[in-house]
Amino acid sequence: MTELRHRVTGEQELDEKEIEPEVKLDGETASDSEGKAETGGTHQGTPSDDTPEVLNRALSSLSSRWKNWWVRGILTLAMIAFFFFIIYLGPIVLMMIVMCVQIKCFQEIIMIGYNVYHSYDLPWFRTLSWYFLLCVNYFFYGETVTDYFFTLVQREEPLRILSKYHRFISFALYLIGFCMFVLSLVKKHYRLQFYMFGWTHVTLLIVVTQSHLIIHNLFEGMIWFIVPISCVICNDIMAYMFGFFFGRTPLIKLSPKKTWEGFIGGFFSTVLFGILLSYVMAGYSSFVCPVEFDNDTNRFIVDCEPSDLFQLQEYHIPAVLQSVIGWKTVWMYPFQIHSISLSTFASLIGPFGGFFASGFKRAFKIKDFANTIPGHGGIMDRFDCQYLMATFVNVYIASFIRGPNPSKLIQQFLTLRPDQQIHIFNTLKSHLTERGMLENGEGL
Repeated sequence: MTELRHRVTGEQELDEKEIEPEVKLDGETASDSEGKAETGGTHQGTPSDDTPEVLNRALSSLSSRWKNWWVRGILTLAMIAFFFFIIYLGPIVLMMIVMCVQIKCFQEIIMIGYNVYHSYDLPWFRTLSWYFLLCVNYFFYGETVTDYFFTLVQREEPLRILSKYHRFISFALYLIGFCMFVLSLVKKHYRLQFYMFGWTHVTLLIVVTQSHLIIHNLFEGMIWFIVPISCVICNDIMAYMFGFFFGRTPLIKLSPKKTWEGFIGGFFSTVLFGILLSYVMAGYSSFVCPVEFDNDTNRFIVDCEPSDLFQLQEYHIPAVLQSVIGWKTVWMYPFQIHSISLSTFASLIGPFGGFFASGFKRAFKIKDFANTIPGHGGIMDRFDCQYLMATFVNVYIASFIRGPNPSKLIQQFLTLRPDQQIHIFNTLKSHLTERGMLENGEGL
């Protein structure tokens, strides 16, 4: 009985230690790191202070709460400035940054599994993980090259061969990695090796697939890249601000520092921000035009006649609101209406990417994915919501915005045999003639 009493008492003390930090609220946002009770990615049990020494000295007189507020604020402004800088550098640099972020996020998640499962003795584990990353990127970006640079691919014989057999080559590369994994199996590590095999593939699904969708969104126009990302950033900041100053009511047990006040304040702020940012950006063709590859100059261009989505239109305000605001009509870009959907998702559903990351970190008793950014954690800590947002934007564009792509249809048409091309040409000609759009083989 005495032993049982000690065991129960010990379990209660452990439970109290885990629960106690969850009572405090300081309004962290959906993707913020967990409570201080958890370790900072190390196994010593004490989180390390990764704040730059110059900030430590400048903020030494402040309490830990306000010191964290200032550190996060200063680093957030620095990251926003860097974001504006890479936007200025153009789409090529943006794609390179997305690739670098993808690699860093993959490395952070893989290293967690490597450390948590003590996979130091597993043969070829890290080598195979990076090999599979290379294979998946080859598959996805090879598809992108074929879709967007078809003329360039057809012009070069080696590229044409790689494009024609791209999926077979991709599958062959994956099979090589699969066979290497089977050959690396060691009797005493079977279960752990299959754990890590699954860990690697889930990481690839989460990180590489989503970064590939971000690139596709960018090709639709930089506005489809900038507005969603900016909405997530805005929600992250405003939810933190509202929670920090007004947060009292816990939002979710997974993230005890998130509050309803921060969640609701972040929602309204993000929707308003999305409408205003969309209005500013929709007036510039460099933001709204699709990113295309010019075969004559062999470089990316952003030049077009903006579609109706980015033309100012007059909308009638509902009678209920006319008496309140005093306006009968308002001029808006249609894209601003779509931005309401994007910002709503960013503020209501996007945070669940952060909650998912919080649950993941709690499961493995770590504070952050890494300590790359002082006060913010690792790169994955900042992009947990962005990946979920990228998928939504891609699905939204395919469902409500993008129609059939004439250039892709022409690309497919040109790959057919001559007799097939003639058959399609005659069929299309007959169809247009029956509809009265052609007469004697000439346009009316």
